[in-house]
Amino acid sequence: MAQIAFRNVTKRYGRTLAVDDATFTVEDNEFFCFFGPPLSGKSTILRLILGLETPDEGEILIDGKPVNAVSPAARNVAMVFQNLALFPHMTARENVAFPLVERKMPQADIDRRVAQVSEKLHIGHILHKPPAQLSGGERQRVAIARALVRDPAAYLMDDPISALDARLREETRVELKRIQRELGKTLIYVTHDQEEAMSVADRMAILEKGRIRQVGAPVEIYDRPASIYVASLLGSPAMNIVAGRRGAAGIEAAAGAIRLAASAVPEGTIEIGVRPEDLKVAEPEAGEAGATVVEVEPLGGYTVVTLDAGATRLRALMRGQPDIRPQSRVALRCDPARLHFFGQGGGVLVR
Repeated sequence: MAQIAFRNVTKRYGRTLAVDDATFTVEDNEFFCFFGPPLSGKSTILRLILGLETPDEGEILIDGKPVNAVSPAARNVAMVFQNLALFPHMTARENVAFPLVERKMPQADIDRRVAQVSEKLHIGHILHKPPAQLSGGERQRVAIARALVRDPAAYLMDDPISALDARLREETRVELKRIQRELGKTLIYVTHDQEEAMSVADRMAILEKGRIRQVGAPVEIYDRPASIYVASLLGSPAMNIVAGRRGAAGIEAAAGAIRLAASAVPEGTIEIGVRPEDLKVAEPEAGEAGATVVEVEPLGGYTVVTLDAGATRLRALMRGQPDIRPQSRVALRCDPARLHFFGQGGGVLVR
């Protein structure tokens, strides 16, 4: 078992606050992902779990036991670093086997485990090569294999597949999810790729400048972001955020291109969020304030349409390849039930 918990953990580097009062629990056998922009504290959290860093405040627990003073070796967690940290003088096989050799495991067991993990990650044909003769993607798979070959309580992975090409990255993240389920181990994963985070995680934590802004299942966070910051991180294209203005006829946004009944908008709303896939483009009615099409990006199964509504830039995501031309005038429609309403205090969710 490996339940990992932070209780009000803070880590500083001089005047830089890398982790700010972080509290969370990663459950046993959970695929948990930390997601956020660079310098948001993701890698520092992994280093704190591993024991390479000591918190300035707060407590770290593994299976309910405080480990602040426990050495990295005694914590029984395996990590794949972003820079891979392979031994250049060893072959790929020797790199993968190294954790088992250090534990003086019988050679027959070492060979068996190396063969098993090599098959799962499709690296059997390169085990005889040193890291210098491997591609970036091959080196990353060797580093992942070195972590998987052990039997730790938990696996920590710091953006482990960033160097792979798009197709191999997609295949590898599916494999990682499958392997994690088969092993029945806790896996904590760090990435700055939102698609990667949402596709692999059972739950995820959104980070901003060392603070945890929201924790939950990817779909829950996508459907109910706790703030404008969280809403803008998830989704491609990003959520449209527009200021709402309450008038006699209801609520207007985007220079009148979006109109809502006053009853549809909760009190305290300052800004309105609409996902590009929920913004519908239609033929304008006579006298209707609309938007101007700026750019049309056909991407096969869907099309991204960029629009100007007064001084507001919006993006709509449409199925297929609709017949919409740049500089044409269009009307905008949206279902109030699919909108997000944000109020004061850092753009927190109202409803």
